[in-house]
Amino acid sequence: MTREPLTEERSLRASGDTRLGIFSRPYAAATLTFATVMFLTGFAALAVVPTLPTAAEDLDGVALFPLVAGCFVAASLLGGVLGGHWADRSGARRPLAFGMVLSVVTLLVSASSVSIWQLVIGRFVDGLAAGMVAVSVTTAIGQSYPEYLRPRMLAMMSASWIVPSLIGPPIAGVVAEAWSWRVVFYGLAVLTALPAIALVAVLRRAPAQASTGGVALPDDLPPAEQRASRPPLLMAAMLSLGAALGQYGVSGWDTRHLLFVAAGVALLVVFAPRLLPAGTWRSARGLPTAVLLRGLTSGTYFTVEALVPLMLITERRVAAVTVGVAFTASALLWAGASWVQGKLLQDVARHRLVTAGALIMAVSVAFAVVGSFAGVSPLLAMAAMPLAAIGMGMLDPCVTVLSLSHSSPDRLGHTTSAMQTNMNLGQVVVLAFATAVLNAGLAAGASRLTSYVIAFSLLLVPTLLVAVLAVRARKD
Repeated sequence: MTREPLTEERSLRASGDTRLGIFSRPYAAATLTFATVMFLTGFAALAVVPTLPTAAEDLDGVALFPLVAGCFVAASLLGGVLGGHWADRSGARRPLAFGMVLSVVTLLVSASSVSIWQLVIGRFVDGLAAGMVAVSVTTAIGQSYPEYLRPRMLAMMSASWIVPSLIGPPIAGVVAEAWSWRVVFYGLAVLTALPAIALVAVLRRAPAQASTGGVALPDDLPPAEQRASRPPLLMAAMLSLGAALGQYGVSGWDTRHLLFVAAGVALLVVFAPRLLPAGTWRSARGLPTAVLLRGLTSGTYFTVEALVPLMLITERRVAAVTVGVAFTASALLWAGASWVQGKLLQDVARHRLVTAGALIMAVSVAFAVVGSFAGVSPLLAMAAMPLAAIGMGMLDPCVTVLSLSHSSPDRLGHTTSAMQTNMNLGQVVVLAFATAVLNAGLAAGASRLTSYVIAFSLLLVPTLLVAVLAVRARKD
């Protein structure tokens, strides 16, 4: 059951006019709202992360820092599933508003931490909110914009992270140095609170049709279908728990840590397939392959972004400020590549751009490998980060567009939830695997740089797989 599209858009389409842009009258309010949400989300994410090591040290919890860092991604799995199914039932505006309010609450929880475990809880709830917001925004784009505008809108979402990437980490560093890491969290809560309240007010006044792009979600489903459409919260919770256990377990090689790894892997193997399209892990054509590509690419990029700076700072003695420049360049180049694919390359088949982006990422991984050798300039490894961002900026919006193109209007939330789930799974699994290989090399007596070379070399596998499998995600 669907409603008619907005009257103005219907008349323009009837006249054959497809030149509407994301800032044209039917879409301007939605575009500005989503851009504001992504700006605030990006600012909070990029400003908080650099302060986490200081917070963990201040709370005497350095040993649990892997859990502090990993629980955010683990919780995003649950938040993505909850937000996606909620968006399918009642439109994207409610989970979006709830996620924004929850993000303010979690910043206050983290800021007032009296123990490392309170900080862990705060980061977990923050991941829950972030997953809900990310899925809601993507779902809302699918529900609110025609297919030809989606690449441009997704590019706009990437561009909304440019300013946060430029000013977020430096401001957070100055504030933490001059006052306290707690001031960073409290300041972000205040910064986010008023816009979040305004967003809730705007979304409450918005008609349901505007928020769902003319798609009415069925309220008269049979009882069996209503039960099937409810969020599989238990499965998502078990998946989040498995991700958190695995992320913590790979931080050591004693019996206790290995038991955590075994428990985490068991939960992932049992519950992950139930939240993904059938055939995802065997790359079935269409949506399953598109979801698989999201996991492989995001996992590779997340691992490069985590381990390359660690290697540069701890082993190659590159200044943190210099590494920060690479982060800023990465954000700018991701947004630039996203704009290029959405504006200049909009007539190129999406799956071909995915292949091109994956090959660029493969080159970036090769840079990280070569730059890890002692006799090679570390700047080569640092270049891996912005180069990988170019590849992601090109392919990531294309993977999203391909995924949405394989989904019916009343299943957009389910689709974006699956993408978010596998994105987070990819980040957890690839990073955990690379970390395990790194620690195994050290345990076997290899030098630290040699261990990094081996770990980075293995990242060539997922990037080359994406380049080969992209054709299976195309829209026929």
